[in-house]
Formats: sequence, C-alpha cells, structure tokens
Amino acid sequence: MSGRLHRADFTPPAGLANCHVQTLLPRLLPRRRLPHRWECLTLPDGDFVELTWVTPGPEDEAAPLFLLFHGLEGSFASPYARELLGSATDLGWRAVMMHFRGCGRAPNRLPRAYHSGDTADAYWVIGQLARRYPRALKVAAGVSLGANMLVKLVAEQGGDGLDLAGAIAISAPLDLAASADCLQQGFARVYQRHLLASLKARAAARLDDFPLALDARTLGALASLRDYDDRVTAPLHGFRDADDYYRRASAGRWLGELELPTLVLHAEDDPFMPADLFARLPAPGDAVHVELSARGGHVGFVEWREGRLRSWLARRVARQLREWASTYAPTSGRRTGARGLHSP
Repeated sequence: MSGRLHRADFTPPAGLANCHVQTLLPRLLPRRRLPHRWECLTLPDGDFVELTWVTPGPEDEAAPLFLLFHGLEGSFASPYARELLGSATDLGWRAVMMHFRGCGRAPNRLPRAYHSGDTADAYWVIGQLARRYPRALKVAAGVSLGANMLVKLVAEQGGDGLDLAGAIAISAPLDLAASADCLQQGFARVYQRHLLASLKARAAARLDDFPLALDARTLGALASLRDYDDRVTAPLHGFRDADDYYRRASAGRWLGELELPTLVLHAEDDPFMPADLFARLPAPGDAVHVELSARGGHVGFVEWREGRLRSWLARRVARQLREWASTYAPTSGRRTGARGLHSP
C-alpha cells in the first residue's frame, strides 16, 4: 500500500472475521457502564441538541476534551459510544457526546431533523466548548454518519477554523450514494430495514409538524434508505432529491484538502460501503492518515485481547489521543502540525 493509505494492525479473532459477525458482535458483548449527566443546549435557531457528559469529569479545566458524534440513529446507548468515551475517560480526558437533533431524550422543536452533511450544530457546539474550556486540548471523533459529517466540517473550516487538535473518522460513508446502493444488497438489507424502521417511526411521530407532501401510509411504504432520503431527508433540509443530498453531503471529495490532522479508520469489508471506496476518492492530503483493515465490518473491529473480546477501535483511538496529547504544547496554547501525529 502506497501514499497515505496504511494497513491497520487489527486482527479479528479466529472464527469471528466475517464482516456481518464483526458488525453485529459489539451489540452482543457486555456494555460498559459509564456514569453520566445530560445537558440541553439551545441552538441559535431556537432548537436544541443534547450533550451527554461522562461523570465525574476532571477537576482541571485544562484537562483534554474528547467530543464524539454518533452514527445514524445512534446515541449514548450505542455500544461504540460507551467504549470510545470510556477509553478517553480512562486516559483522564473530559468525555462528551453530542446527540444530533431529536436523537437524545426528547424530540427536537423545529420541523427538521439531522443528516450526514449537517455541520452547523457541531460547529456551534465546538465553539461553545472552546469558550468553556479555552486551555483544553480538544479532539473530535465521529462514527459512521457522524464521521462523514466531521470530515465535511473539517474541510469547510480549514486548519484553523476549529478549536481542535485533531479529528478521528470511523467507518465513514464518504460516498453516500454508493453506501445507499450497498445497503440494498444481500444481508446488508437487514441493516437497512433496521435503520429505516427507526427513521420512519421518528418521522411518523412528527408528520403533522413536517412540511412534507407525505402521509403516514406513503411513509410506511418507503422501502429503502434512498427512498427515505428522497421523500424525507432531502425536502426537509433543502435538497432537490436524494441524489442532490448525496452529492452535496458526501465528504470523500475533500480528503485531499483537509488541513487539520485527521485519522480515518475503515474496514474494506464494511457492508455499508463498496470494497473499493478509497479507490473512488481523491488521494488523502498530508494531514490525513487513512488506516485500512481487510476485516472489521461496520464499526465492528472486535479483537481478542487479554483473555476476552475487546474493542480494537477503543484501543486505537486511545493510542491516538495519547499521541496527540504528547505533541501538544500547553504553554503556547497552540496545536502542533500534522507531521508525526499518526502512527503507521
């Protein structure tokens, strides 16, 4: 492998290498318990997002901060959320997850939802965290939909537009149209049915509020995520149709232009995406380090370590957080450059 595409050191346990086994296995493992508190933040447009903070947080307000963005229909209850937030907490970081609009404990107020290219709320929340913790090193990570959103945000804001030392994108659907097509093939249709059922239930509860030419019967008949994006996501958020949404929201086209140090973790057997995803995208820029694994599924990456099944993702992210923390110069208050921040 050449350029800035590198091989990840993930090795699946014997007999558990199948992509669907890896994708589903985290849901079957014991879920880490994390004490936490909720916070509701009112947005500039009058709507709100909910943050979940791991407690107790560090007493030192200069302690580094880890911000996580979840995937489609995800939340603090998602298995990966507990593992990633817990790993950051173990390192002494302040750990918090932002729930996209309507994905927390309560429906959001305005007649809209969230989508893969919706960066405004994340940008605003990062700004709020910068004001609260001006001396803290900050790293953001995104999973699946949240990872595509984060890459797009980093591209939009340039190297100095965010108070972040780095970004981590996990199983990011960087080509949304290709992902929609993959989810209509083979066993992946099981994931599509699960996600679609959750999305339709959330939309059905708000049909009277949403400015859509759609009734409950038509909503219930939508058979794919592409159909849902065409009839709900796109018109609700100002896109012409699903194709327009996928084109404008997909973050892969900016991989070569990112200036903020960014780690991308991806499995080539991810059933949500084509196996040649990165061959379809521009070569990563100097600030981007892509680690590819032949196995791992979608946000799976379960390994055998220390006598039990564990999350390789949590271990890899913790290693990156340690590395970024060690290269940060707290006395200057400035981030170091991208060089040397990633381990091959």
